[in-house]
Amino acid sequence: MAARSAPSCHLRLEWVYGYRGHQCRNNLYYTAAKEIVYFVAGVGVVYSPREHRQKFYRGHSDDIISLALHPDRVLVATGQVGKEPYICVWDSYTVQTVSVLKDVHTHGIACLAFDLDGQRLVSVGLDSKNAVCVWDWKRGKMLSMAPGHTDRIFDISWDLYQPNKLVSCGVKHIKFWSLCGNALTPKRGVFGKTGDLQTILCLACARDELTYSGALNGDIYVWKGINLIRTIQGAHTAGIFSMNACEEGFATGGRDGCIRLWDLTFKPITVIDLRETEQGYKGLSVRSVCWRGDHILVGTQDSEIFEIVVHERNKPFLIMQGHCEGELWALAVHPTKPLAVTGSDDRSVRIWSLVDHALIARCNMEEPIRCAAVNVDGIHLALGMKDGSFTVLRVRDMTEVVHIKDRKEAIHELKYSPDGTYLAVGCNDSSVDIYGVAQRYKKVGECVGSISFITHLDWSSDSRYLQTNDGNGKRLLFKMPGGKEVTSKEEMKGIHWASWTCVSGLEVNGIWPKYSDINDINSVDGNYVGQVLVTADDYGVVKLFRYPCLRKGAKFRKYIGHSAHVTNVRWSHDYQWVISIGGADHSVFQWKFVPERKLKDALHIAPQESLAESNSDDSDSDLSDVPELDSEIEQETQLTYHRQVYKEDLPQLKEQCKEKQKSAASKRRERAPGNSIRLHFIHGYRGYDCRSNLFYTQIGEIVYHVAAVGVIYNRQQNTQRFYLGHDDDILCLAIHPLKDYVATGQVGRDPSVHVWDTETIKPLSILKGYHQYGVCAVDFSADGKRLASVGIDDSHTVVLWDWKKGEKLSVARGSKDKIFVVKMNPYVPDKLITAGIKHMKFWRRAGGGLIGRKGYVGTLGRSDTMMCAVYGWTEEMAFSGTSTGDVCIWRDVFLVKTVKAHDGPVFSMHALEKGFVTGGKDGVVALWDDSFERCLKTYAIKRADLAPGSKGLLLEDNPSIRAISLGHGHILVGTKNGEILEVDKSGPITLLVQGHMEGEVWGLATHPYLPICATVSDDKTLRIWDLSPSHCMLAVRKLKKGGRCCCFSPDGKALAVGLNDGSFLMANADTLEDLVSFHHRKDIISDIQFSPGSGKYLAVASHDTFIDIYNVVSSKRVGICKGATSYITHIDWDTRGKLLQVNTGAKEQLFFEAPRGKKQAIPSVEVEKISWASWTSVLGLCCEGIWPIIGEVTDVTASCLTSDKMVLATGDDLGFVKLFRYPAKGKFGKFKKYVAHSTHVTNVRWTYDDSMLVTLGGADMSLMVWTNETESYRERRSCDSEESDIDSEEDGGYDSDVTRENEISYTIRALSTNIRPMFGVKPHLQQKEPSVDERPPVSRAPPQPEKLQSNNVGKKKRPIEDLVLELAFGYRGRDCRNNVHYLNDGDDIIYHTASVGILHNLATGTQSFYQEHNDDILCLTVNQHPKFINIVATGQVGDSADMSATAPSVHIWDAVNKQTLSVLRCSHSKGVCSVSFSATGKLLLSVGLDPEHTVTIWRWQEGARIASRAGHNQRIFVAEFRPDSDTQFVSVGIKHVKFWTLAGRALLSKKGLLSTLEDARMQTMLAVAFGANNLTFTGTISGDVCVWKDHILCRVVARAHNGPVFAMYTTLRDGLIVTGGKERPSKEGGAVKLWDQELRRCRAFRLETGQVTDCVRSVCRGKGKILVGTRNAEIIEVGEKNAACNILVNGHVDGPIWGLATHPSRDFFLSAAEDGTVRLWDIADKKMLNKVNLGHAARTVCYSPEGDMVAIGMKNGEFIILLVSSLKIWGKKRDRRCAIHDIRFSPDSRYLAVGSSENSVDFYDLTLGPTLNRISYCKDIPSFVIQMDFSADSKHLQVSMGCYKRHVYEVPSGKHLMDHAVIDRITWATWTSILGDEVMGIWSRHAEKADVTCACVSHSGISLVTGDDFGMVKLYDFPCPEKFAKHKRFLGHSPHVTNIRFTSGDRHVVSAGGDDCSLFVWKCVHMPH
Repeated sequence: MAARSAPSCHLRLEWVYGYRGHQCRNNLYYTAAKEIVYFVAGVGVVYSPREHRQKFYRGHSDDIISLALHPDRVLVATGQVGKEPYICVWDSYTVQTVSVLKDVHTHGIACLAFDLDGQRLVSVGLDSKNAVCVWDWKRGKMLSMAPGHTDRIFDISWDLYQPNKLVSCGVKHIKFWSLCGNALTPKRGVFGKTGDLQTILCLACARDELTYSGALNGDIYVWKGINLIRTIQGAHTAGIFSMNACEEGFATGGRDGCIRLWDLTFKPITVIDLRETEQGYKGLSVRSVCWRGDHILVGTQDSEIFEIVVHERNKPFLIMQGHCEGELWALAVHPTKPLAVTGSDDRSVRIWSLVDHALIARCNMEEPIRCAAVNVDGIHLALGMKDGSFTVLRVRDMTEVVHIKDRKEAIHELKYSPDGTYLAVGCNDSSVDIYGVAQRYKKVGECVGSISFITHLDWSSDSRYLQTNDGNGKRLLFKMPGGKEVTSKEEMKGIHWASWTCVSGLEVNGIWPKYSDINDINSVDGNYVGQVLVTADDYGVVKLFRYPCLRKGAKFRKYIGHSAHVTNVRWSHDYQWVISIGGADHSVFQWKFVPERKLKDALHIAPQESLAESNSDDSDSDLSDVPELDSEIEQETQLTYHRQVYKEDLPQLKEQCKEKQKSAASKRRERAPGNSIRLHFIHGYRGYDCRSNLFYTQIGEIVYHVAAVGVIYNRQQNTQRFYLGHDDDILCLAIHPLKDYVATGQVGRDPSVHVWDTETIKPLSILKGYHQYGVCAVDFSADGKRLASVGIDDSHTVVLWDWKKGEKLSVARGSKDKIFVVKMNPYVPDKLITAGIKHMKFWRRAGGGLIGRKGYVGTLGRSDTMMCAVYGWTEEMAFSGTSTGDVCIWRDVFLVKTVKAHDGPVFSMHALEKGFVTGGKDGVVALWDDSFERCLKTYAIKRADLAPGSKGLLLEDNPSIRAISLGHGHILVGTKNGEILEVDKSGPITLLVQGHMEGEVWGLATHPYLPICATVSDDKTLRIWDLSPSHCMLAVRKLKKGGRCCCFSPDGKALAVGLNDGSFLMANADTLEDLVSFHHRKDIISDIQFSPGSGKYLAVASHDTFIDIYNVVSSKRVGICKGATSYITHIDWDTRGKLLQVNTGAKEQLFFEAPRGKKQAIPSVEVEKISWASWTSVLGLCCEGIWPIIGEVTDVTASCLTSDKMVLATGDDLGFVKLFRYPAKGKFGKFKKYVAHSTHVTNVRWTYDDSMLVTLGGADMSLMVWTNETESYRERRSCDSEESDIDSEEDGGYDSDVTRENEISYTIRALSTNIRPMFGVKPHLQQKEPSVDERPPVSRAPPQPEKLQSNNVGKKKRPIEDLVLELAFGYRGRDCRNNVHYLNDGDDIIYHTASVGILHNLATGTQSFYQEHNDDILCLTVNQHPKFINIVATGQVGDSADMSATAPSVHIWDAVNKQTLSVLRCSHSKGVCSVSFSATGKLLLSVGLDPEHTVTIWRWQEGARIASRAGHNQRIFVAEFRPDSDTQFVSVGIKHVKFWTLAGRALLSKKGLLSTLEDARMQTMLAVAFGANNLTFTGTISGDVCVWKDHILCRVVARAHNGPVFAMYTTLRDGLIVTGGKERPSKEGGAVKLWDQELRRCRAFRLETGQVTDCVRSVCRGKGKILVGTRNAEIIEVGEKNAACNILVNGHVDGPIWGLATHPSRDFFLSAAEDGTVRLWDIADKKMLNKVNLGHAARTVCYSPEGDMVAIGMKNGEFIILLVSSLKIWGKKRDRRCAIHDIRFSPDSRYLAVGSSENSVDFYDLTLGPTLNRISYCKDIPSFVIQMDFSADSKHLQVSMGCYKRHVYEVPSGKHLMDHAVIDRITWATWTSILGDEVMGIWSRHAEKADVTCACVSHSGISLVTGDDFGMVKLYDFPCPEKFAKHKRFLGHSPHVTNIRFTSGDRHVVSAGGDDCSLFVWKCVHMPH
């Protein structure tokens, strides 16, 4: 019996020998108290050298591997390894946890660092991406996360001199990070030529952007910004593992065993070589160094800690030693002295003094040591080795006595006999050898018999026997010294053992868990004196059991600290201490044994605080096994709330099913019915598995819950109001201290807690994301700001919330058994208690975690199952009610006393001002004084005490009480039977609400002419309910068996009831007394129906597949219907009473003739014509539409047709009640649906006059009454949702622009592929053929001619060193909207193109740019709040949402100074398509292009994501906040408009409702604007504007425009609304209109652009001006008074812009594009001068050398020559059928060369006049032409081609020139080729799929610019023949730069964009002379 409880003594950790030096670095520091902090195994150690004392932090559950010291030097952060590793921040003075950071990293936490003021902590994970994570550690909240690097990161540090900057380093990299918003953005350090790329191990940041880092080769690398500026070579001779910065400078430590000190500028001060000191040794390696004043701490690889005083640096002081790396197995204790001996695989044997806590001797052996033993006299020490030998040493001086090797395998265990004569040696080859000590260890015997390696040995006290254990867990006994096996039971019994270290054997059975055969206990040692046993196992746990412990699964106390395997454990000789050693952590732990008698006065050793539930069965229980559970609790613990299908799964299931059902959608379906229903009253209260869920509100109403509904009941008026925000069972309810708000928790896959207002019944906040399956307990804090919740997942997670913000504050695993209650401490908001099965835990918050301590029962009894708990009158006092009827009184965590309160469990408890009230299973309510001394009064709940006016009947006396609440002079009581009672203080009881008890409810019948109904349930009762205003139970009768169906006779006098045992009865409908009963069937009676009219027959259907027909008058069975293959589910009579319609479980619809029961086959066409008396069938053509699209998953269980045969109501397995129009033909009919029941709706019935619908919930046992509201009645109220499972097949309208925008797929730059169809081998991969005549370099040879003719000879050539963006001609209007805005009172406008934001000054035309985006901008908005003036948000395209630099993001920036204020990396994979600021300007809304079109809300200043939710399954175009709100916004898109509310962190949405207007259909919505009084305007694809009040369509402004309404703008100052659409200009109409506030009157404005149709994409209104952005890339300003239009910005409409030419002498350039225009631009005037419409797409353009002519090449093969002066056509020709790719005038103006994609170059002689006859062409061109250049003398032409080849041809013959020598001497007039040896260096390594597309050499001939498919412009020196040449890169364009040119005098570079249709003008910055 003794082993049934844990021992009452205790171990206290006293000392740890060792320091973790291996695989860790920078983990040793001085604290502010001059103590030393470090870690070993899973323990943080704080060592005081002055007092030689250690303190321990034990909050980790596995090895600690990283440590950081807070700048205050008191707090410490440590990180651990493990599957779900966490970080603890703890106080080094009190060693208590301050905060826990978890749920982000996996594998482990490799590095940690605090920032300068210690507010933030950065951590690096060990996962494959080496995630970097920044925390607000006090709140336990992650601020930002990003993938760190593809390889290991070794060190990370905040830059202490620049805010929000970090540096990390590791394998072959160093990265410089900046934190902005929630985005961590890295820049890789550039090693350049200064140093080799290599692994960086440690770093320190200094002033002026300097970073010092230690490298693997011993150099120190010095960085400025991101560039390596110098190296300090040979700082160490091997890797530098540690670098520590302090006030005086820096200390570094390396693998060479040296410490170097450096001053603040990193000049060397001194070096200390530890290898040379007396304690030093060869191979000493420094892992950690800390310099503080004149002391230096050094930690080494081999677990030593040195302290060096600077002025005596050759005498380091060794303050800690431990074993080095290698497993540690050997442990022995000295027989007479307080000494312990250990030996390890590091080949050393060490002797430790347990009193002085020090190493006193050490000796190195030849072999790894696996076991040790000291002889009885303490003279000899024997060591067993891994190689099979053993050595004996003298303890005194460690000299060798003997070395013997008889075995090949490791010696795992050896022991001296108690009399000192023998040594037994156990080997891994399964033998034990016996040696004689006195005979110089001669072998005297051998024990054979084991079949596995020997693990443990013990001698008997008389040295005559030896017991062994082997690896198979076998225990054998041998006689000594011969070694004969002992098998006789008798002989075994009498043996006394000198020691017990075996793990198997009767005495230690209890150390093994009950049902396990695992072999994971490594060592045990018995303490006979104290009758305790200590064990060590593979999980790092040391346990204390009683000894002997005979029965398996004994209780124990457990101690954690070691990391994984604890290999050995021993008591010291006098049993004062336990020594345990760790295998992998090679540390030695010394535990002080605290016997029972000491414990009494030592309450201070309360249970250790631990976050780690170690994996042993929870057994610190001091208690024996708990008594049998009470039956009710037993039942409840077995409830799982798992669902086959959760409501959250429905959208996905629907999507999956839709694929299959595409065909069904083609039929036109009926609309949903006009009627609707409204929940009116619910009979029921959930008491059977919930407690304390019933309260009075502020105004005296009563709030509780049933099914999925929160109910507020007004007892004066007997009415109910409902909170219907939940979609599944509510399991718990708590009330705010002010009694106005309520929190309810529900069942779900990701279950939510709703906090709602009892007055308005509106949700205030919805909390989710941290529980699974369901939330079973909630509680508010005393200040009402926080909420605690408990889940029903396996570990019963406890979460603490700030509910208003919807933020999780902390989370922890609660217990593995069910938790019933959580209570927050009313005095300290950071404390709470949880209580449940065998569980009472006291928690306190620590950052993101909660730290729990188990209640300490002591000797007062056992820890019992707790059913309820409350706090008392101080923060220390708590009271809990147990399952045995006691009340436990707790102070702090200690049980003080128990009081007997009830017979059976105490289910509910409530604290009053001056006392307590309790309620229990015994049906008694008891009032107590404030210390549970006296019971003041009891109330028994009895029928006799019911007050006369009470509604309803009490089913039984003393029902089990589940909830109690006090207030308003009454006691409110909720019972298990589903009753709510009010007890007056003076005694009388009023029954307020009741429902069925536990058990499913199926039977429902409504009376033929009275407003009453009958129900019958598995709870064995038949009840009659009044549906009229009195809402009460009129009668109840107990049945012998549960029932499933019932029916009133047509005259209402009789009631037939079908029971579950196959019998049925008829009862008098008034008295419920039996009239008659039959028992003809064995299985459940599932349906029962009287025939219509006189009710002559009764049809009784059973699960036996039969229907019996009885004659009611004669009480005889007259017929049996046979032929069904499955159980019967529904039956209906026709109106003549001659025909039965039957449904079965196999979904058959059958017909039988009455009364004989003959089966009839009736064609489905005929079925419709039959007139049915009732319709409850769910099968057949008439109700085909009621089956949902996910019919496989769910069943429609019931239906009922109104008597006017118009509306069919159905109930299904998912808890939905739906209304359909009857007949519901065609699949997937439209319906209205209502959620109130939680799961199965088992039955639905209309009342006789259709005024009410009654529905039954199976599992929720509730009877719900709904009122039927016809269409006319409904106008006054907001109406319900009309839905269908598949979207209506009517299209939402069509428009080419909308379709294009919807289908566009955005490529991100990094993934872009080549724009030209190139083939062949890239230039940098081609093999170079050596040329035949490589001339020797002879000085006499003439100098090589210039590669390029210089146009500005004479001037000194100055290379270009930088390009600065000066102008961008372009605006992204084609697929974006509302992206042009006024700023600065209309002086500037802001818009975007490609990846740049543009601020354009209207007066001067100057532009400034925001260039921080790394990919295309898709949306832009301006913050309208005066506090945030000129703040702009822009969203960009991105890749997957992995938080890396290519992820989509939103930038928030200041438009004037272009400062980035915040970057939000988001989960919108693909890109962000809409952004909007809230009314206060603090929140930002973003919408994604991901498949779910996620909608996200941010607090942008902090970079915090508040809420996020899937928006719609099709594209959302715009989402905007209401201009007056921070919580309401509207989204519009393809067939979509949704009205959203932000509640806490949850987003609630309502679909727009059309049903109030006839024939309104959901169109595609494109734009949104707002009016007062909750009006919303949406622009549609058809040109209408819809006007919505709340979420209901109230009118349509028809044809507001003739085409789609793309843009709308709400003016904040006067409420006027601007709309912009697509229309043809006409007299009265215009593409822009200005409307009044309600969209009733308007003024139209025409845009004088000369386009056939104007398509407006963006509108904005300033003072008297309207700003318009069009699809044609124009930005126009329209004056409101005079309607004058002023075009501000022009651009190409469609790209790519292929053609680009710069004027030979002026700052003009031409561009030609796919949109069929050639445009002339003036750089100086910053505008477009002219444009020519060609009518066809243009591909190339070129100026003649004098600039008087322009040649244009077209896509259709034609080319045109214009005169510049008159723009007249000089000549045109079409000799080719496909695109002209390049066109060139020769420098002497004589020839025109035309290159096309037909692999040809044609020559034309211009001197022959405008006839343009081809004079010749180039032969054998292998591929299409890309670029051409003439030589300076016009005699040659170089052509680059699509096969990556460059050829040179003679002009005009067209002959291919092969001679390299000649080619090399040609001087070119221009160079635009991307091919050729001279430009080999422009091809980059990363161009597998993408190409360099264009190039241009400057007129000076020494600079080169290129454009590529990634959208980059790069600047090189020319020529650049070496591969991968150095360059500068400039971002801005979208993918594909198509062309690039220098302007005259190299003043500017112009680049043309492919995807972005934009032209960028870059200013060239020349190097100074």
